[in-house]
Amino acid sequence: MGSVTALKEPLAKAVGGTTAKVMAAHLGLHTVGDLLHHYPRRYAERGELTRLSELPLDEHVTVVAEVADTRSHTFNRGRGVRLEVTLTDGSGRLQLVFFGRRAVHHHEKVLLPGRRGMFAGKVSLFNRKLQLSHPAYELLDEDSGSAAVADFAGRPLPLYPACKQLESWRIAKSVGVVLDSLAAVGWEGLVDPLPEPLRARRGLLPLPEAFEKVHRPRTRRDIEDARARLKWDEGFVLQVALARRRGAAAQLPAVPRRPAADGLLHAFDARLPFTLTAGQRRVTDEIFADLAADHPMHRLLQGEVGSGKTLVALRAMLAVADTGGQSALLAPTEVLAQQHHRSITEMMGDLAEGGMLGGAERGTKVTLLTGSMGARARRAALLEAATGEAGVVIGTHALIEDVVQFHDLGLVVVDEQHRFGVEQRDALRAKGERPPHLLVMTATPIPRTVAMTVFGDLETSVLDELPQGRSPIASHVVPVRDKPHFLTRAWQRVREEVADGHQAYVVCPRIGDEGGPPAPGAAPPEAADDVDADVDVDGGAGDDGDGDGPDGGAADEGGAQRPPLAVLDVAARLAEGPLREVRTEVLHGRMAPDAKDDVMRRFAAGEVDVLVATTVIEVGVNVPNATAMVIMDADRFGVSQLHQLRGRVGRGSAPGLCLLVTDAAEGGTARARLDAVAGTTDGFELSRIDLEQRREGDVLGQAQSGGRSSLRMLAVIDDEELIAEARAEATALVAGDPDLAGSPDLRTALDALLDAEREEFLDKG
Repeated sequence: MGSVTALKEPLAKAVGGTTAKVMAAHLGLHTVGDLLHHYPRRYAERGELTRLSELPLDEHVTVVAEVADTRSHTFNRGRGVRLEVTLTDGSGRLQLVFFGRRAVHHHEKVLLPGRRGMFAGKVSLFNRKLQLSHPAYELLDEDSGSAAVADFAGRPLPLYPACKQLESWRIAKSVGVVLDSLAAVGWEGLVDPLPEPLRARRGLLPLPEAFEKVHRPRTRRDIEDARARLKWDEGFVLQVALARRRGAAAQLPAVPRRPAADGLLHAFDARLPFTLTAGQRRVTDEIFADLAADHPMHRLLQGEVGSGKTLVALRAMLAVADTGGQSALLAPTEVLAQQHHRSITEMMGDLAEGGMLGGAERGTKVTLLTGSMGARARRAALLEAATGEAGVVIGTHALIEDVVQFHDLGLVVVDEQHRFGVEQRDALRAKGERPPHLLVMTATPIPRTVAMTVFGDLETSVLDELPQGRSPIASHVVPVRDKPHFLTRAWQRVREEVADGHQAYVVCPRIGDEGGPPAPGAAPPEAADDVDADVDVDGGAGDDGDGDGPDGGAADEGGAQRPPLAVLDVAARLAEGPLREVRTEVLHGRMAPDAKDDVMRRFAAGEVDVLVATTVIEVGVNVPNATAMVIMDADRFGVSQLHQLRGRVGRGSAPGLCLLVTDAAEGGTARARLDAVAGTTDGFELSRIDLEQRREGDVLGQAQSGGRSSLRMLAVIDDEELIAEARAEATALVAGDPDLAGSPDLRTALDALLDAEREEFLDKG
């Protein structure tokens, strides 16, 4: 392949222009390297029958199965002909359908009972039977008389991620062409990213052999050996990139921030009416050590809802204020920003009134900046931030605007970091004259954050104990499909909590039809809020079918999902039915701000027993007397959302109860997700489960803009040990050779992996 690096060769030269266009358009494959890294999704034995009972609706699949029978039918008074071919695997059946006399005649001759083959097409449902209409197929035993068949039949069969325009076996043939052409020139121009000493020390295959064995294995051992080598490629190269980034970050100048012995932090601590938990003291020590360094802190603070993250962050901000610096606390919603401002000023008392009449001598100002503030209040807040009068500035996305300036920004605190993109956090950090320290807080980290933590690029502090007086939350799945009477019991539990003097939330995925336009000044409609749902909220889910929909929700018998439950519909039914004797109100994002504030004020005051709401209550709502939550259609929410929502209960001395109501069938991924949420209150463990189900996205950022993931073989959770070993190897290599002068092939591979966009993404964090 000439002097061009072998893996950068355009696919058109290797497999032909037509095939290359299809691969580029539908699979995102452009070069020889892209194709060789397009690994098989799984492997089947040549005689293996796949489980047809597990096929997903409306997805393009490739199955290996056996023809059970064929039947032809005429219709339209004999003018039309249809061929039905039934495939089987012992666990389920799949029907192939062909129309047209010529097609029927051809397929009837070759698709004989007992023949095995690969069949590809889009799964649909007709007359309650799974079927592929006019599928592409390739029989596996057509040449059973040839001498080479015994060897062929014994090999694992690679099944690739494919598309309608390019079946798995056609991809396999293209890969074979590329492998043969590379082997013919002795793999000239191939760049091997692993240094030879490392490969030998770890007993890993040479790269050409790994490509051959992953795509054309003779045995299962070939697959294992190839995967081990290719995982090391991904893990090691990425760890080298991160090690070099850590080295560069350590060279960035940051102002060390050490609290004064008798400063603002000392005065605040002296007023605390309680003792810090051991966890809060440990995490604070970790953060203060980072703040004292002369390079920027980059730390994740993970802790359960109510574990005291805000107090820890506030003490860090006061330590920065002791040095004359400022801190910015970025919150995802105005409700949460306002609550932070209110709770922090209450905790600080006159220490939050620095420079004001009656303020403490060693105090500072705590300023709020949000998008809905009036012009006069906004001008005052901007001035206090720009002059440095405000040591703590709390706000929403409004903090990121160009007009916002700081006198000496020393610390950026990001609350609920999963609500913000890397670019948004970076825009705020850029407002510091020198790079400020960064602390991100979350109850459940997003998969990419967990991945970066596993890769060792994000220092983590964990608050794993609740403060004194907080109660545990019991969570249970309410499977109304199988046990509709459980929902009846759920409403009974809500009534019991209210009878004991407590309050409850009922959460629904959407708002519903208000029967008129939004109130003046109201927020825009929340997503998917205008479809009516016919559901029996008293004790079951009505006639909702027996299948799982695309996102794990209930589906009807034709495979279509019923609409999500709505606040307005559910509230009306509850008020007329199981909760008719309690005081019920609704809360959602389409209400005017004053109306929302009024409902929340009355709920917090105990004038409302049950609040039926959307996820508008997910963050920033603190009602210690609320002890129960019923989440309707819980399978429609993500793991992080469910964990955040249930954190609204159990915030006082009474135990919390969260009931996850679902129609999802037992054994499906949606039920597994809910069982995981019910099984643990450890947010980091939940995020790891979420990572296993959803993958980590692209840790280098390409997936953020729709690009291909840099991790195609490596699974972050399953391969955590390998990643740690790769980090140790990469750190040692970079420490001894920061410019990779002694590893030119590794440098070439790194340059290919880290284009300008990814390099910038890593630098941002």
